[in-house]
Amino acid sequence: MSLLKWWENAVIYQIYPRSFQDSNSDGIGDLNGITSRLDYIANLGVDAIWISPFFTSPQHDFGYDVSNYCDVNPEYGSLEDFDNLIDKVHKLGLRLMIDIVPAHCSSLHPWFEESRQSRDNSKADWFHWVDPKPDGSAPNNWLSFFGGLAWSWEPRRQQYYLHNFLPEQPNLNHANPEIREEFNKIARFWFDRGVDGFRLDAVHTINGDTPPYRDNLADPNFVLGPLPQDKQPFFRQLHDVAQLNQPVIQEFSKAFRKIAEEYDGDRFLMGEVDGDEGNAMNVSEAFSEPGRLHATYNFDLLEWSGLTVLELKEAISNAIEVFNGSGRLCFAFSNHDVPRSATRQLEPLGISVDKQDDLQLLLLQLETSLIGSTCVYQGEELGLGDVTDIPLDKMKDPWGINFHPEFLGRDTCRTPMVWDKKQPMGGFTSANQTWLPIAEVHLEKAGLGMAKNTKSIYGEFSKFLKWRKKQSAMMHANIMSKVSGGPKEIIFNRVSNYQKLRCKFDFEKVKATFEEVKHGTS
Repeated sequence: MSLLKWWENAVIYQIYPRSFQDSNSDGIGDLNGITSRLDYIANLGVDAIWISPFFTSPQHDFGYDVSNYCDVNPEYGSLEDFDNLIDKVHKLGLRLMIDIVPAHCSSLHPWFEESRQSRDNSKADWFHWVDPKPDGSAPNNWLSFFGGLAWSWEPRRQQYYLHNFLPEQPNLNHANPEIREEFNKIARFWFDRGVDGFRLDAVHTINGDTPPYRDNLADPNFVLGPLPQDKQPFFRQLHDVAQLNQPVIQEFSKAFRKIAEEYDGDRFLMGEVDGDEGNAMNVSEAFSEPGRLHATYNFDLLEWSGLTVLELKEAISNAIEVFNGSGRLCFAFSNHDVPRSATRQLEPLGISVDKQDDLQLLLLQLETSLIGSTCVYQGEELGLGDVTDIPLDKMKDPWGINFHPEFLGRDTCRTPMVWDKKQPMGGFTSANQTWLPIAEVHLEKAGLGMAKNTKSIYGEFSKFLKWRKKQSAMMHANIMSKVSGGPKEIIFNRVSNYQKLRCKFDFEKVKATFEEVKHGTS
């Protein structure tokens, strides 16, 4: 009975380091804080940990603007702290993944600081520098995810540079082979320290030279709706023709894959990719073709508005159609960029607030019963909801600040973890202040108390994960039947050569059931 490679069915616990545990009383989470809570994660029963960026950074986008890919931001600790962390991770039988941000870096990275000085320095073409139009305006109509044009002016070069996110996050020019070689060095640096895999952030936004930098087309299906995205101009455009998902990305993917295969232990590459509406699965399939990334991080369950039962069925069915029989897809219901599922999914599923914990457990069981791997975001195992009452003067996310009050940004899902309701600051820190406010509403679900309670979401999910590891249909194959069930049900079979498991998720009773059935029966 052969097992799948570890990443083909892994449950991966995502840590947002700034908000997990503070060890040095500055109100900011850090690496030593993570190390101190590893037993909590291991006892949950997950297989791996993914840590969002902790590299040297001015923190304009809280680590996703990297100024040194091979060192630790002092707020988070040191390389020695990282080595201690990974050593304990491996001693506990877990794997460790980290974020790499290949599409852009910080405007304070030495690469960009040199590049912006002139048109003839050694890094002159490491970024996207384009002359203005005759009238001085930007080269085209591309917009930033975070608002405004995706172009900023550099007076020393008399040119615009491209940034798909903040102006402080200039896009790297991956048409330059020197860029790919630098990232090969970065990959080896962390693999040599024992890292088991990378989550490649926003890999679909990698850009190469694309003269004449043609305009994006208007999205003919755009309708102004109630969601934050609807009110931002970026989402009025189609992007796959130019700005996103360019062919040069696959050269980067192939190079990274070759590096990973130099190392033992099934090193894992998972890419965060997305496409315009209707083509996300096709994009995921292209990124995970042989010789490219091992898997892609799927957004279909992360819809900001939440999903109805019918929409959940459609999302799962779309994934099965493309990826059934493979582990090339990773599902998630929550992460550091979207409202938490415990809050987001109540209304579209017609679940009352008093059933919020039951719903959260059901969603955790659903996502970890699907083919491929799963990413569970810190606090999901506690049923933490979104924090929507952060005052503007306490907000930190530039995206939310730019669009407040119509859009609250990502701070709502990034507030610090709480560990002990009896301790000041919920046990997150001994400081008098935290980088984002502690959510008082979370204190009744503090982690250490929930972990001791076998009837809590943590306790029930932990039991489920331990049971899951004993199921051949979950662990020895990535095969699912078609999704069925009534208007308030999701039903499918997981199948291996040794077992057929009927998985039923009842959103009327807010309960999951699993039944072993004989092969040959439906």
